Amino acid sequence: MTFTNEANQIFERAINDYHVLDNVDTPLNNPYQKDSIQNSLYKKCWIDTVQWHYEDIIRDPHIDPVEALALKRRIDRSNQDRTDLVEEIDSWFRQHYSQVVPQADARLNTESPAWAIDRLSILALKIYHMQEQVNRTDAEPEHITKCKAKLDVLLEQQVDLSLAIDQLLEDIEAGRKYMKVYRQMKMYNDPATNPILYNQK
Repeated sequence: MTFTNEANQIFERAINDYHVLDNVDTPLNNPYQKDSIQNSLYKKCWIDTVQWHYEDIIRDPHIDPVEALALKRRIDRSNQDRTDLVEEIDSWFRQHYSQVVPQADARLNTESPAWAIDRLSILALKIYHMQEQVNRTDAEPEHITKCKAKLDVLLEQQVDLSLAIDQLLEDIEAGRKYMKVYRQMKMYNDPATNPILYNQK
């Protein structure tokens, strides 16, 4: 089984588990061993899934402004958790490939493995929710047809992205490419770097 075969299965499980109750306040119950890469992948997709639904809720044109502000704060925290987890997954890869000696002509990839896996998790969510649209019995046939065409593209993207990630991991393992981990250093969450926050002191 390739890395992305397992990752896609874990993402699908996380999405299905969330939709048992379909509630953003459902506690995370991670079925995988703590400190394992599987645990991190499940948690990553769970965070993405909850945030997907945060984004749906906040677009309600009738949402109470106070509730919307509170939800925006939750989205901000979720974004930070998501970023932290991507960096955690990249750290796992660095450790996993720490004994690999890059070839003299090894090249650097445009993104780290974990950021590509971040896109794969989001893609799994798009597929799940586009399939929901295809399965609707209350929508017009034209809507179903359009959504089916979009679903076909998403499924093709999933195959292509999975292959690209597996090929990247093969290249890293063989020393043909090497990886570096850059911390995102987001500034708006930091009271020391967001001028709106530090100017209030």
